[in-house]
Amino acid sequence: MCKGSLASAVKGADVFIGLSSPGVLTVEMLKTMQKDPVIFAMANPVPEIMPEEAAPYARVIATGRSDYPNQINNALVFPGFFRGLLDVRAKKVTDEMKMAAAQALARVVKDGELSEEYIIPSIFNRDVVPAVARAVSRVAVKRGLARRPRKEAKEEETFPLGGLPA
Repeated sequence: MCKGSLASAVKGADVFIGLSSPGVLTVEMLKTMQKDPVIFAMANPVPEIMPEEAAPYARVIATGRSDYPNQINNALVFPGFFRGLLDVRAKKVTDEMKMAAAQALARVVKDGELSEEYIIPSIFNRDVVPAVARAVSRVAVKRGLARRPRKEAKEEETFPLGGLPA
């Protein structure tokens, strides 16, 4: 059972990750957060707060909507994730594969491209699917979950669960 309100939960927070209902986060609540908070308002199709309302108070805003920057959409990962599983005929899906897919997705955005309005690649970025597929297949091979390991999956660099190289 949850106690307290959303207003008390976000007070002093650096980040809001919403997976709830449209319009529940208000400008008044944003004003109580730390300076330049990161807002992931993921309720879809109407987010917890509209980006234009949050913009004066937030540093980074992401939603599930294609008509705003930083669209967080599971379609970014699924084609590459399944390609990676199928390429090596993986026996199962693991959390480490999911983390590797997320890290691969993050690496598609190059340092020179990264900005408040571009924290995640576009769904149309041609590098996304192969990067995610390679990451997933590498983990499957590394963990002995590949029924048909590929030579390149064994040779490529892998990263431990939870971290990118420094």
